[in-house]
Amino acid sequence: MLGKRFNQPPPFGTIHPDDDTDIEIQRPRDAARKHLWQESRLLVRDLIFALMVLALVMVFIIQPVKVEGTSMLPYLHDGERIFVNKLIYYDEYRWAPKIYRSDIVVFWFPEDPSKSYIKRVIGLPGDTVEVHDGRVSVNGRDLEEAYLDPHLNMSHASKSPTYVKPGYYFVMGDNRDNSSDSRIWGLVPKKYIYGKALFRYWPLGTAKVITRDTHNGGIPPGVTYRRGADETPDPDDR
Repeated sequence: MLGKRFNQPPPFGTIHPDDDTDIEIQRPRDAARKHLWQESRLLVRDLIFALMVLALVMVFIIQPVKVEGTSMLPYLHDGERIFVNKLIYYDEYRWAPKIYRSDIVVFWFPEDPSKSYIKRVIGLPGDTVEVHDGRVSVNGRDLEEAYLDPHLNMSHASKSPTYVKPGYYFVMGDNRDNSSDSRIWGLVPKKYIYGKALFRYWPLGTAKVITRDTHNGGIPPGVTYRRGADETPDPDDR
């Protein structure tokens, strides 16, 4: 009948919790709710810690960069996203990565540091770089550049030899017919280079680790010079 209360049996048979104050009452719903709250707090804590670590990594080690333009075709395309390694800032330490020939680097444009460029390293400090008949020569030896597309390297304009001063780099785009680089505006100071291409993460279908070309390990080393009137070779600079 409506309004009739039904007597509920004691939760422990004939024993009521109030009969013995030493009886420990377990309430599964309350325990589950408490456990869920504790797990949520731990999850939030771990998430905050992970975000802090990610922020530190993004500030000091890895930086996302968007490729703009077609100067690095066919290797990199306009609109692609890559991660760059910023540890090259700390090149004075033994554990820091170095800059090698064929590395793809991002740097502040020397003529307008408000702009950022991405190019491939061709000449290292002490090298002599020459462009002739569509080929690039470093220290008297032509580079093997398998990363180039011949259809994007049709112009055979030559450039007289350029000596790469200590602390500077000679860079070029892979799309040689449509790239503003060291052939036009000169060398890049090392202090302007802020990252080395590490990983292409977007589009997902083309995601891959970015590695430098290793076909030119036999290029003779360049010669750097001490500052001074005598300009004598300094073997410690290499």
